[in-house]
Amino acid sequence: MEIVFTVLILLLAVALSGACLRLLPFKVPLPLVQITFGAVLAWPVFGLHVSFDPELFMLLFIPPLLFADGWRIPKREFFLQRRAILMLALGLVFMTVLAVGYFIHALVPVISLPIAFALAAVLSPTDAVALSGIAGKDQIPAQLMHILEGEALMNDASGLVALKFAIAAALTGVFSLRDASVSFIVIAAGGLVTGAAVSWIFSMVSVRMAAFTEEGDPAPGVVMTLLIPFASYLFAEHAGWSGVLAAVSAGMMMNHLSVIHVGPVAARMRTNSTWTMIEFVFNGMVFILLGLQFPHILGRALLEAHETNDKLVWLLLGYVAAVAIALYALRFVWVWLLRWVASRNAVKQGVSNAVPGLRTVAITTVAGVRGAVTLAGVLSLPMVLSNGMPLPGRNVAIFIASGVILVSLLVAVIALPLLLRGWRHSGHDPHATEERLARTQAAQAAIRAIDDMHNTVTAGLDEAASAYATDITARVMDLYRRRLATLTDEKEPAERARRADALERQMKLAAMRAERATLLSLRSTQQINDETLNKLMREVDLSETALTSRGRFRS
Repeated sequence: MEIVFTVLILLLAVALSGACLRLLPFKVPLPLVQITFGAVLAWPVFGLHVSFDPELFMLLFIPPLLFADGWRIPKREFFLQRRAILMLALGLVFMTVLAVGYFIHALVPVISLPIAFALAAVLSPTDAVALSGIAGKDQIPAQLMHILEGEALMNDASGLVALKFAIAAALTGVFSLRDASVSFIVIAAGGLVTGAAVSWIFSMVSVRMAAFTEEGDPAPGVVMTLLIPFASYLFAEHAGWSGVLAAVSAGMMMNHLSVIHVGPVAARMRTNSTWTMIEFVFNGMVFILLGLQFPHILGRALLEAHETNDKLVWLLLGYVAAVAIALYALRFVWVWLLRWVASRNAVKQGVSNAVPGLRTVAITTVAGVRGAVTLAGVLSLPMVLSNGMPLPGRNVAIFIASGVILVSLLVAVIALPLLLRGWRHSGHDPHATEERLARTQAAQAAIRAIDDMHNTVTAGLDEAASAYATDITARVMDLYRRRLATLTDEKEPAERARRADALERQMKLAAMRAERATLLSLRSTQQINDETLNKLMREVDLSETALTSRGRFRS
């Protein structure tokens, strides 16, 4: 029962954190609110302590979150920015393990070189979820955000694989760069193939299941999508490959399959709503778990150091500050070098001012927020060596990793708004042109389809029936003609069409709200039951959602 109560309390904390964010008089990033909730729950008065099991955490939370990120991330932009993403996700991780690992070993002699490399490896992954929560939606330029999201998507795997080799070196005392490089390629490739294969198989099975269920009920297919990230992760880990990359690959394959096989509207809507809820709940629980661990890790270590020697407290804090500065410095230099190489290549191709300046480098540096993967990785360090002796420096490594996570979050909260001030998009959506093109061509295709349907339907009708069908055709076609009128480049006709469209939208919204009020009134007087109410309310809600969505585009 204790586990049940703990889960319920965590879910309640997630819900309350979202509600409190709207009640606060000032803007605070949601991850920071959730971490604060976790820290408050860790207070001895509440008596809530959740043991952080790294393996269970990696299995339960990481696969679905990475799967959702891989499913959601724009594939075109990911491919276009692949060089920058790989240089950050692979090149920077390698340099972090090497340079920061030696730095940590020199700074804290009690931490052996393999453990220093392991600590540097767990400090290398970044957290795009925390970043987006801190920066806010559409605050960071889209191109840079795609790079940061792609980096966070890929460097979890590279950092955790590097951690695996570092731990093996610490336990055995043997390390071969050649063997590690070959193993890394095999582990990465195996994870990518496994994730793609599992996603494809499960998707095909869910499609078949939907065909056999009554009225094409999408629920079994939605449940199947929930199993994909866990199955991908477990199969890959069982084979000795990267479960993290398998989850990412499964999400990307799911995106590809959803484009090729367009399923029923009900299935898409239910799947999207389900995964939106899962992302919110799981992300919230991840940050609340972080908050729950910080008082026990940081507070206990500082208290023990204070009881031993006051100077040890400042020494531990100095370790955290020094490692954080080293990480920021290395990231700044690495990103600046990437910018410099890109600018040289641009100049050779005759393009001037093609690469943004130091402001972008600074934002990219500060955006390297560490999160739960770092904590899970450092807590997975073994407690004893192969000879049974305690692993030297483990507690200090855990303290440093926890402190760096907290520092990176606070630095991002303070510095990102300052760096982004005055650098927002001037009301221009970078994808507005292609969206307008898509809407125009879709409306034209709809008009052609209506015209073809009209010719087919009226072929064998008499004059009265044909006139009636023509009237219906004109009314349906008029919707798309007016939509095309709002998309034209001619100002006066477009403005007139927009005013008419806005008036029609206001009338339709008023009508839908009246429908909703009437349905609720009928339910309250027991003239209709809950099943009828839910069915009709869903129809009104879907219509209003589509209407308001088009309204946001036109505004």
